[in-house]
Amino acid sequence: METCSLPGECDGNGTCSVKGLCTVTGPTVIDFSGQMNSVSDLCEYSLLHDQSTGFSLKANFLDRRRRDVSFVDSLTLDFSERDDIQLLQGHRVTVAGSPVTLTSSVQTFSGVDLSKDQTGVTASISVNGLSVSVFFDGTTAQIYTETSAGGSVNGLCVDSSNVSSSMLSSDSSCQDQYEDPADDTTDCDAVTQQCSILKSAPFSSCNLDVDPEPYIIACRSTLCKYPSVDNLRCQFLKAYAKACEKKQVDLQNWWTTAQCHHPQPICEDKCSDHEFCGEIHGNTDCRCRAIFASKFTEQNRLGGPTVCQDNNASLSLVGCLLKENGIDYTHLHLNDQTCTGVMDTDSHMVTFSFSSDSCGTEVTTNNSQVIFSNAVVTRNSSSDLITRQDKVFIEFSCSHPKPELQNVAFKIIDNSVEVFLQSGEWKYSVTMKAYSDAAHTQLLDPKSDVRLNQKIWIVLETNGLDEDVVSVVTDSCWATSGNSPNSVPRYDLIKDGCPNTDDGTVNVMGNGEGTSNSFSFNMFEFSGKEPSEVYLHCQLQLCVKKNNNCVPGCSAGGRRRRSLRYRRGAPALISMVWTH
Repeated sequence: METCSLPGECDGNGTCSVKGLCTVTGPTVIDFSGQMNSVSDLCEYSLLHDQSTGFSLKANFLDRRRRDVSFVDSLTLDFSERDDIQLLQGHRVTVAGSPVTLTSSVQTFSGVDLSKDQTGVTASISVNGLSVSVFFDGTTAQIYTETSAGGSVNGLCVDSSNVSSSMLSSDSSCQDQYEDPADDTTDCDAVTQQCSILKSAPFSSCNLDVDPEPYIIACRSTLCKYPSVDNLRCQFLKAYAKACEKKQVDLQNWWTTAQCHHPQPICEDKCSDHEFCGEIHGNTDCRCRAIFASKFTEQNRLGGPTVCQDNNASLSLVGCLLKENGIDYTHLHLNDQTCTGVMDTDSHMVTFSFSSDSCGTEVTTNNSQVIFSNAVVTRNSSSDLITRQDKVFIEFSCSHPKPELQNVAFKIIDNSVEVFLQSGEWKYSVTMKAYSDAAHTQLLDPKSDVRLNQKIWIVLETNGLDEDVVSVVTDSCWATSGNSPNSVPRYDLIKDGCPNTDDGTVNVMGNGEGTSNSFSFNMFEFSGKEPSEVYLHCQLQLCVKKNNNCVPGCSAGGRRRRSLRYRRGAPALISMVWTH
């Protein structure tokens, strides 16, 4: 003969008449038989599963202020051939993943009657003889059955001790165990007295209908470990009052006697996945979950790390941590107070972004790095007589290898040459062009007829570098009769960033002032060389402007002063050739 798995009266055919209430509050499950057990991890469990219909009621447990105490956080009504329905924090409901708006009037979705009032959400279903009513207010779930069902129903509401077989989570990490330091503010004797109010009026009028002992134990075991905040004590009392309501026992104004809010406040804003609804400085708002927050608080940080990409950087601060520390993100800005943070509406992360030339960014260098620094600070208004905001100073920075041009040689193609380079985080191109006019409008190419003593203008230009950070310095230019830059004879046009004083036709323009510069000279040939070829070679350096004067200090005679300093690095070698 088949054995019924639910409490009630059974006939000889194994059919049970079931009438029971299951309460899940905090980590505690009080099953249909009044037996209780606690969930000690952060996994999803089956509260009720009907094998004959495929219907499952699932509960997901998550952490709140402590990592080692779990709370029922959401419910899922799972149907084999219908859309799933989720009951979430803040009296929110989704059907097939999409949010729905509920009122006190019953609305039907996927065969489930849904309604909402100021105390929570109710879902009622009837599937092939199995009738279930589910109430959820974000802290407590109560499942009421009054039906005839076969012996095919299981889950924690049927047997709260059967934790292992009721676990649904496939990710074993949800079983990770944590141990936070004991809360010194907890007085377990006082907690026991507070929880035992369920044996006093007006709750005592229900004690014969609903055994208060499991609720007292649940209250005491949780509050002896977890701080009595976020209306947690009242949560257990409310769960008992709701159970009495199912037994038609009205505990009038119980919340007044117990000094509880009624209804319990909920968060007006939707909390993100790493948040829960709790108390912050006397207000009800979204707090950080302990496991998520520990990644930052253990390092005494409010967010981060800094995200660096090219010449841009961003820092994201955790919105709930800012609130818990009494910091209003709208009062924060970067060094430039016009650069403020942007809060993501879903994650509540507040992101501050800057580039190397914006928001008051400071650029510094060391032997091998260029460092962009900025800081998140509190708005300072001289017009404010008083302030309730703590001073905030969060410095963050990005560092990149100093840009260096690599040794490369070019052949002239058409009328200009361009090469793309990368050094660490820096991506840029270098272009070399030859012109026959000072306005740089008439390009020359290797086939152009260039007369002896004709003036030539050479333009060296980079693209992709921040001219506020680095400058291009033409360090030296010389000519040879052979294609090797080391061949002889050699004739110098630019030496140490300055024109060769022995050649009065050489002029250097804009050297070290930005990401491009130019110079001019009169065309010549090497005496006694046949065929007559002139190879022009130039070496370039990049100079970081911060704390450096990148402009070569050429005297009237053309020689550079010794006071100029910049890191020489690996020069770029660029060559052009004219053939007669």
